[in-house]
Amino acid sequence: MRFAPLVSLAVAALFSIGAAAQQSLPPEVDAALARAKVPRDAVTMLVIDAEGGKPPRLAWRSQAPVNPASVMKLVTTYAGLDLLGPAYTWTTPVYIDGPVSNGVLNGNLYIKGQGDPKLVVERLWLLMRRVQGLGIHSVTGDIVIDRSAFENQSEPDPAAFDGEPLRPYNASPDALLINFKSVVMTFVPDRQAQVAQVNFEPSLAGVAMQSTVPLSNEGCGDYRTSLRADFSDPTRIRFGGSFAAACGEKTWAVAYADPRSYAVRAVGGMWNDMGNQLKGQVREGRVPAGLKPAFEAVSPPLAEVIRDINKYSNNVMAQQLFLTLGLQQKNRGTLDGARTAVRQWWNDRIGTGEGQPMLDNGSGLSREERITAAALARMLQHAWRSPVMPELMSSLPASGVDGTLKQRTLRSGGTAHLKTGSLRDVAGVAGYVDGESGRRYVLVAIANHANAAAARPAFDALVDWATQD
Repeated sequence: MRFAPLVSLAVAALFSIGAAAQQSLPPEVDAALARAKVPRDAVTMLVIDAEGGKPPRLAWRSQAPVNPASVMKLVTTYAGLDLLGPAYTWTTPVYIDGPVSNGVLNGNLYIKGQGDPKLVVERLWLLMRRVQGLGIHSVTGDIVIDRSAFENQSEPDPAAFDGEPLRPYNASPDALLINFKSVVMTFVPDRQAQVAQVNFEPSLAGVAMQSTVPLSNEGCGDYRTSLRADFSDPTRIRFGGSFAAACGEKTWAVAYADPRSYAVRAVGGMWNDMGNQLKGQVREGRVPAGLKPAFEAVSPPLAEVIRDINKYSNNVMAQQLFLTLGLQQKNRGTLDGARTAVRQWWNDRIGTGEGQPMLDNGSGLSREERITAAALARMLQHAWRSPVMPELMSSLPASGVDGTLKQRTLRSGGTAHLKTGSLRDVAGVAGYVDGESGRRYVLVAIANHANAAAARPAFDALVDWATQD
């Protein structure tokens, strides 16, 4: 409520832009769009004071709803920081159902997923070490995976979005999301043996993994194609080609072919690799009512998680956070619950006027999500005045420094923290730009067009222009 007067001023400024705002694009931006063959009516652009209360420096089609691609992660991560707090953590409780004697659990071991976005291989290993710390090295029953926190978890077709089922960015959310459902393969040339050793992380129970491939003396071109990898059989990963010795060590991450079984296989593989025994099987199920956890594995804090989400545009981590908002705010770990929670947050915090975002999965990996530049700028102004501004700002890629902006240095030498977005037919940036005057601006620029990717130089020119105030 203490922000209400400032919000009112910002809203007034954004929605009275017709006469006051500049309605022609800066010449360098216009020229870059022309070179990219992206028409002006395919872009939306807005540059406005971060503090609010002043007319925009530039407003171009700022009321047009557009597909923002990964720029939509700004909404999800700011909502997460505001609703959950920067120190929020996810827990993965572990239960033992039976007595432990002489290193043997006479019963079942349960692992309950609750949406942790960063349960990577190293943290799964630490979880298993804590199980061993309870004196358990053998289980006479089963290891049971409980994925019920996120409801209706039917595994979608990973190829449905863009026909790239092996790309890790297409991994779907999961209450027990282990290592983003991906297998990381490292190829290490051994010239003496004339093979490349292949290391797989993690080991997957029941999956045969080819340990070597022949070396070739060819130049290092498209080594992935040369390997002729075959991932069609979920129980076997094999290679029909060779690996060029000139490539040196290479790492290749792929999404596992049967994502539904990934958690079961990863837990089973890790348990075996650590020298443990299991007389039963790893399977899915529910934790018995009334059973108390033996311990809980704790995730990194949300402030750290959103750095991965925004700097590297991690889709599945964003979706994990989105579903968590539904689970925490509406007791429903579903997309509908998450949409309801974020929509209510938006109405309470940002306002109920025009430009309400159209939410799908919160990551921007969607053809359905929509937002206007004016609405997004209004949210970023609100975020600028909020107590969690430092955490949100530090999560954004810094121009020419890191994340998805590491290779995009501003010609003006200025600084900007911007979330990028990219899909087929979509490209965009949004965030904060520092002007030479010391003033900070909110900037939004999004293209929806077949040549959208070619519009990035125009966006860079807009950022440069914004710094020169």
